[in-house]
Amino acid sequence: MGVEEAAEIVGCLRASFRSGHTKPRAWRVQQLEAVLMLLQDREKEIQQAVYSDLAKPPYETFTGEVALVENACKLAVKKLKEWMSPEKVSTSFALYPSSAEIVPEPLGVVLVIAAWNFPFLLAMDPLVGAVAAGNAVVLKPSELAPATSNLLARLIPFYLDNSAVCVVEGGVSETSALLDQKWDKIFYTGSSRVAKLVMAAASKHLTPVTLELGGKCPAIIDSSADLRVACRRIAVGKWGNNNGQACISPDYILADESIVHKLIETLTSTLKEFYGEDPRASPDLARIVNFSHFTRLTKLLDHPSTESTIVHGGQRDEKNLYIAPTILLNVPCDAPIMKEEIFGPLLPILTVSLSLSL
Repeated sequence: MGVEEAAEIVGCLRASFRSGHTKPRAWRVQQLEAVLMLLQDREKEIQQAVYSDLAKPPYETFTGEVALVENACKLAVKKLKEWMSPEKVSTSFALYPSSAEIVPEPLGVVLVIAAWNFPFLLAMDPLVGAVAAGNAVVLKPSELAPATSNLLARLIPFYLDNSAVCVVEGGVSETSALLDQKWDKIFYTGSSRVAKLVMAAASKHLTPVTLELGGKCPAIIDSSADLRVACRRIAVGKWGNNNGQACISPDYILADESIVHKLIETLTSTLKEFYGEDPRASPDLARIVNFSHFTRLTKLLDHPSTESTIVHGGQRDEKNLYIAPTILLNVPCDAPIMKEEIFGPLLPILTVSLSLSL
């Protein structure tokens, strides 16, 4: 898709929006109920598509993607009348005897650029919000999750209003063509590197942007912690959450020196409880999304500053894009793995003194 085709798509959606077609509450509710119907009718297909892209267990797709979109839809339907109602506000004495109110209005035509790690949720959840607000929407699914992207491109025109909601598949060239257009709102989930490009494109038209990005996300465990509870929560948040490929997964642990060895023992035991002696055979562990990310993670693991710090795991299977849940102890702070978001099943533990003298 080139710039001209992108301009044509946006032009059609803008004409639909300007006609007032998307503004009535009845239209918004109809679209939200159509999304709920899609979820109900196509749950198995959604799970199969996400499994094809990430080998994500079906229950994880349901709890971490499908159910969250369903909740968002139900909340929007329930609250929509309240959200659309004008809000009375006071005016200053200088404007007496005037009255004023805040009237919620849709912005216009919205671009949603989704991420690959939760390919269904991060496409549909922003779309639900945009439609509930009365906007027209272009959805750009991630090309790194091709099965889910194809599913969205096939199902959304079948369930939603084609004059106001459009799916555009493709890679960098298609995304660039879309970003060349004028938008009234852009919602992007992904890396900081791409976010800079999105912001630069948006700045040309002063388009408001919502960015949902990653970063280093530590967990802190002091000597008072119940290690069994802490380790189960960390294991679910790290490996049970898209196998660490999530911005909300613990990126590393800061652990009090007095409990670090017990922590490693408990965390290792928890992993065996969750995924068995050979996690490679577990049906409950997602895989790395593609060979590029597998190579990136392998380089982090094999770096001279990191390789000797492995205390559990480290196994990998290139053919099946598998890297075992891996625990590392006292990785140097200047190691590459500590300088970027890990976004995978590798979990460094740094020993610190958390005792406080009162």
